[in-house]
Amino acid sequence: MKILMVLTSHDQLGDTGFKTGFWLEELAAPYYIFKDAGAEITLASPRGGQPPLDPKSAEEGFLTDATHRFNADEEAKAKLAQTTKLSDVSAEDYDAVFYPGGHGPLWDLAEDAKSTSLIEAFHAVEKPVGLVCHALGVLKHVKGVDGQPLVSGKTVTGFTNSEEAAVGLTDVVPFLVEDMLQSNGATFTSGDDWMSHVVVDGHLITGQNPASSEGAAEKVLAKLA
Repeated sequence: MKILMVLTSHDQLGDTGFKTGFWLEELAAPYYIFKDAGAEITLASPRGGQPPLDPKSAEEGFLTDATHRFNADEEAKAKLAQTTKLSDVSAEDYDAVFYPGGHGPLWDLAEDAKSTSLIEAFHAVEKPVGLVCHALGVLKHVKGVDGQPLVSGKTVTGFTNSEEAAVGLTDVVPFLVEDMLQSNGATFTSGDDWMSHVVVDGHLITGQNPASSEGAAEKVLAKLA
């Protein structure tokens, strides 16, 4: 199995002066679900090289067994420091793609034409597309083979309006994930805030929040099996 994981290159939280990036748990947990299943993993980002880590995701309260394992894994950290440029990857070379979240993707990957076309290519040939939390924002401009928004008529989940309000960033983010998905015609479902909730609709696998990252990755593996 060859799995592509796509991370943000954006590190500014709007005009707040605070930093953002990818969420560590949402990289680490799926990374080891895939690695322990024998998958060959490629990490990519729009700019290549070291993607920015959301500093909050490295705070003690958000660390998990998977993040501790990642932080002690020199091979994984070296791979993260040298992500492939997104422009250099092709869907033909991979069996599935997975997007970890963090707020960063709302600014760069959501508007990235290469990311959009990549997801369209995976989905057109029924390869699993997994996304978790704010990474659902990257589906903003993605179209299905019928030319309609990819999520139109599909059941999905993602970071909820209530979760965004809880972290105080409703008026900072460029758009709300839940609102965007619904405006693109999706049936949006959610579990309790901060609890694992994963939805599978065909080859599209979506997770609500950081707690959903492991479950979403497991569903991707199940599709590949």
